[in-house]
Amino acid sequence: MRPVPRRLSHGEEATLVEHLDELRHRLFIMLGAILVGVIVAFVFHGHILHWLNSPLPSWIDKPLTLSVSEPFMTSLWVSVYAGVLLAMPVILWQAWAFFVPAMEDTHARTLAWYTLLAAVLLVAGVFFGYFVALPAAVHFLTNYDHQYFDVQLRAKDYYSFATMVMVAMAIVFEIPIFVLGAVRMGIISTNTLRNNRKIGYFVVAIIGVLLPGVDPITTTIETIPLIILYELTIWLCVLTDRRAARHTEVASIGES
Repeated sequence: MRPVPRRLSHGEEATLVEHLDELRHRLFIMLGAILVGVIVAFVFHGHILHWLNSPLPSWIDKPLTLSVSEPFMTSLWVSVYAGVLLAMPVILWQAWAFFVPAMEDTHARTLAWYTLLAAVLLVAGVFFGYFVALPAAVHFLTNYDHQYFDVQLRAKDYYSFATMVMVAMAIVFEIPIFVLGAVRMGIISTNTLRNNRKIGYFVVAIIGVLLPGVDPITTTIETIPLIILYELTIWLCVLTDRRAARHTEVASIGES
């Protein structure tokens, strides 16, 4: 059995072969975590399917399947989606452990907090998608012109739509991480974000339209958190800048 790859210390030298070997080991761990997650999800896929069916209107008992293999393949793909989600903490941890040796201790701690925040925001996005966006979208779409249609839902189409909505909300909730990273790298400044809110709101609206969603309800629900997260990100950037300024001031006093 391969040992868990040792995380290098900051400044510790390693050959290209050693880096590639470590990367290969960590990729195997990520794939192993996904495989375990898929197996666990498949064992409990009945509970997952029941959980996904909950947002359906009361007059729709359960989705339809129209081919011999569709029940198995649908359950399998739902298990794959759920397995990747279950494995995400391991994936983020392995990615952090691989890149952190290239950073100083202060930057490594910052990256660790960013990784933790990314995991929390990912879970928050999935929950928001499930409890808010998905029920609203399903209710609007299945009731639209219902007097003209006999609305029936095909299983793989519905689960693909449900997964798409939750993944979209997970991506939306990760926006603060990307903005904070851009500010830390100097690509954009906090003052630019604060002084150009109208442009920011326009960009947020464009992102909301481009996100997966076939109806105005889903698009609106996806855009509202973007606006709120944009404002929260600005204030997080302000606090980060102030903290960095204090550290710089303390360091300069210590040197003097």
